[in-house]
Amino acid sequence: MAGAQYNIDIGNLSAYLARNIPGFGTLRAMEKFGGGQSNPTYRLICDDAQFVLRAKPTGDLVKSAHQVDREYRVMAALAGTGVPVARVFHLSDDDSPLGVMFFVMELVAGRIFWDPALPDLTSGERGQVYGQIATVLAALHDVDPIAVGLGDFGAPGNYFERQLSRWSRQYLGAEARPDNDIRWIIDWLSEHQVEDDGQRSIVHGDYRIDNLIFASDGTKLIAVLDWELSTLGHPMADVAYQAMQWRQPKGSQLRGMGDIDRQALGIPTEASYLAAYCAKRGIEPPANWEFYLTFSYFRLIAILSGVVRRAADGNASNPAGVEGFRRAIPILTAQARTIAGAVSG
Repeated sequence: MAGAQYNIDIGNLSAYLARNIPGFGTLRAMEKFGGGQSNPTYRLICDDAQFVLRAKPTGDLVKSAHQVDREYRVMAALAGTGVPVARVFHLSDDDSPLGVMFFVMELVAGRIFWDPALPDLTSGERGQVYGQIATVLAALHDVDPIAVGLGDFGAPGNYFERQLSRWSRQYLGAEARPDNDIRWIIDWLSEHQVEDDGQRSIVHGDYRIDNLIFASDGTKLIAVLDWELSTLGHPMADVAYQAMQWRQPKGSQLRGMGDIDRQALGIPTEASYLAAYCAKRGIEPPANWEFYLTFSYFRLIAILSGVVRRAADGNASNPAGVEGFRRAIPILTAQARTIAGAVSG
């Protein structure tokens, strides 16, 4: 069955969830969602309702990764803030019927756009979708972390300095053999590190169009998914991470828009999207944009390198997509070097 890697006893899991989630009913089946490379995610089918279960993978894990408890906490905290999130119902401990920590949330009915070019929408609808994406991201970054109980959700100090240290360690730990271009990027980021300007928000960490659910019959953004990498940090980390999709080529496994005519499709340019986000927050466009972009590229390189390493170790959540990510890493590396090189030159 879909959850065989966990040795799932459906009856045992059903009884556990019924004890911990009022109105859960009886679990009849589990179906693993396709896609995703981090925390395995399942549809729970009951007699009168459906839920979503998101679990840590099995096996040896990177210490700071796969923290489903952080996902649960931030989603619970954001309920009622205007940032659309699925309702969460239960967080287990590590001694669960799956043998790992997991949480259960509502199944949000809607549609996910896997292609950022939005080929099935009209030009006007595409603009509305990207307007919603900017509006919700601005709303997230305007939430006061202390007011929602997340004042301790991230370490103090320079966010990018801390994150560069973290992802450099994770990349080097996953590196199969030394890559001089990626190590050049790490050195460049260290040499061009930005000073802490005091901006501190809840950041999603993986804010991109395929982690968003939109209404089935419109362009309203109704849920933001996959909060595993969320923390307190600099809001431009989220904006630049999403902006990579404007630059990445289509067909690189990363579903970019770098080689399509965005104006003809009604999709805003990177600059106009950034301006719209800043206008919604009442802030000036950022200085050091190339640093933020280069950092985002490196962070994604480190994430994908970890996925490739887990696959080599036989511990990937979705092995079918790993080869595409392996091919994407040099594409990302070349683009990051080009962005950084423009500043260095």
